[in-house]
Amino acid sequence: MEQYFSATHKMEQEVMFPSLLRGVFPQQQQQQQQDGAAPDADGHTDLYERYQQLKAIKPMVEKGLASVTDQSSSSTDADADTAEDEGVDTNLEERLSHHVNGLQQVLTDLTKNTKALTRRYSQILEEIHLSDDQPSS
Repeated sequence: MEQYFSATHKMEQEVMFPSLLRGVFPQQQQQQQQDGAAPDADGHTDLYERYQQLKAIKPMVEKGLASVTDQSSSSTDADADTAEDEGVDTNLEERLSHHVNGLQQVLTDLTKNTKALTRRYSQILEEIHLSDDQPSS
């Protein structure tokens, strides 16, 4: 979780001009297109759209964590007794493990996407600086 928040914070600090990401596609997709391989389902998504998506997801993750914390602090033993009386699935530990593993995978993927986007943005800036340093003929 901390890695995800660290990666998104770094992305927000470094990506000052998100419009530079318009029309720029992840390198993996560019490589697939050059090799003639079919692009992924996200093949039409440029890094600007991905940036917007990652920015939109962050508050949802933060809000989700806050609501989970609020719910867990407001639950009581009476709630647990009521749940048992209603015949709630005894398989809760397994279900929780499944969902936590899924959440961990999603956060890992979001972290990778965020870091890749930030790296690509830095490369774009370097290319711009290099072209600015080139003397005109």
